[in-house]
Amino acid sequence: MALARRVACVLPGQCEICRRWGWERLCRACREQFAVERARCTRCGLATGAALAACGSCLQAPPPFARTIVALDYAFPWDGIIGRWKFGAHPELASPLASLLAQAVAREFAQRTAAAPELAPSTAAAPELVLPVPLARARLAERGFNQAWELARRVARELGLPARSALLARAIDTAHQAELTRAERERNLRAAFTVPPAGRQALAGRRVALVDDVLTTGATARESSAALLRAGAAAVELWVLARTPAPDARP
Repeated sequence: MALARRVACVLPGQCEICRRWGWERLCRACREQFAVERARCTRCGLATGAALAACGSCLQAPPPFARTIVALDYAFPWDGIIGRWKFGAHPELASPLASLLAQAVAREFAQRTAAAPELAPSTAAAPELVLPVPLARARLAERGFNQAWELARRVARELGLPARSALLARAIDTAHQAELTRAERERNLRAAFTVPPAGRQALAGRRVALVDDVLTTGATARESSAALLRAGAAAVELWVLARTPAPDARP
């Protein structure tokens, strides 16, 4: 099985969207059509009509993370592609999806650099360390990999940043988040994340990027970010492959 997966990553195949044959699993034409940059809330990454420093929800209840960078909306065709990657044994999709996120982060870094004189130093500075949101042990055993780490290590490599996989841990296994309401998700995740003692020194005073594949209610992001800040991280920002649109924005 491992050999078959490695071979699948190097052989030509069909674009996952248009099904044309080539060397790219996500062809350039489809990326240009479906991976369009959108105006978003800087704080939570929700798509908005115009770029906002903070949307109404973030103004009312500011999240612990300082900003969110999003590559895609979790909608057609990306919801199906991400699902095939995570659950359908398509490891060859990890690299093209990570590249989309790395491109979004690089664009945001360029915009941040241009606006640096107007930003506080802590906001303008790039993260020093890239971490994945840890996966529950039951899901890791079932899936065989942590999709957040597959993204994090590739994005960090493209950007020339260090990535660590074990500084943030799941203290308890929780019920699957997709099956829960927003309130249930928040209750489900209380005290779910922790930083092992050996990780506190690595985090102390450092700006951290926390990577995940999909951001929905933000419950996981809030709890994991809070755990990193309690452990001594100076600031946390989210790098997310896909953001679930607001309910009233869905078709």
